Amino acid sequence: MDRCNFRCPYCMPADKYHENFRFLHSSERLSFQEILRLTRLFVDLGVRKVRITGGEPLLRPQISELVGELSLIDNVEDIALTTNGILLAQHAAALKAAGLHRVTVSLDSVDGDTFERMSGGRGGVSRVLDGISAAIDAGLDPVKVNAVIQRGVNDAGVLDLIEYFRGTGVTVRFIEYMDVGTMNHWQPEDTVPSRELLEVISERWPVQAVDRSYRGEVADRYAFDDGAGEIGFVSSVTEPFCRDCTRARLSSDGKLFNCLFANKGLDLRSVIRAGITNDELVNMISDSWKARADRYSELRASLRSSKKEPQRIEMYYIGG
Repeated sequence: MDRCNFRCPYCMPADKYHENFRFLHSSERLSFQEILRLTRLFVDLGVRKVRITGGEPLLRPQISELVGELSLIDNVEDIALTTNGILLAQHAAALKAAGLHRVTVSLDSVDGDTFERMSGGRGGVSRVLDGISAAIDAGLDPVKVNAVIQRGVNDAGVLDLIEYFRGTGVTVRFIEYMDVGTMNHWQPEDTVPSRELLEVISERWPVQAVDRSYRGEVADRYAFDDGAGEIGFVSSVTEPFCRDCTRARLSSDGKLFNCLFANKGLDLRSVIRAGITNDELVNMISDSWKARADRYSELRASLRSSKKEPQRIEMYYIGG
């Protein structure tokens, strides 16, 4: 879904995505049948985990039906959804019943004023927290919270965010603020390095590193010594993980991106609607993946200093 009901300044600033902004028409988005067709082909190529994201995926009508159809595809082992949480309370039970395994909620602060600033004045933190509670009650497991930390904006609330969720089974993951897209006017000094956050957190609650569950896992995990759960860090700026990345992204209008920082994608919607065969589609997808050379996070500093920094797709368009 390319639309969102928030206007977070670092993703969809309100001055750009105003009430007259033209989002995709429904006919420009992949239909559920097209999504299912492509998912089956990705699974044939080895994909085992599927994540539904946005924009805000819960704005798409009948999203539970899509989850249900995805759950019927052989060899899909895990179906997850990333949401801002504002509509989660009313959808959590239906999503679980349809076959959703787990959910990640984007929540940058539990402080009402800070939340309002970072969501562009949309919604309210209490509704997001209610959504998280509903997800837990529905049996979605695990529930994770992703928090993008910006220096001077919400970094002072990191301990409060952890304290709220410690002991609840919810894992809080801190994401280094990064230059996804081009409209957030990112500067290196805006990023709070994960190691800096870890030091602050460890002074309050001692933690121990946890081994990664699989190659390509993006978060470094730490468990509290007192058994009150885990936290994680996604450090794309200070510790790039390009070489281990195994993620591909399919936009709502059918473009395949091999990197979050890509500036163009492979148009699959057009060839699908032109009548391409499954074998031809598989070859297109496979050739695109084999030819990938995406290393933006590793090359960020040199690209920025050389003034050759490419235009990048905005985060709302292909998910985080």
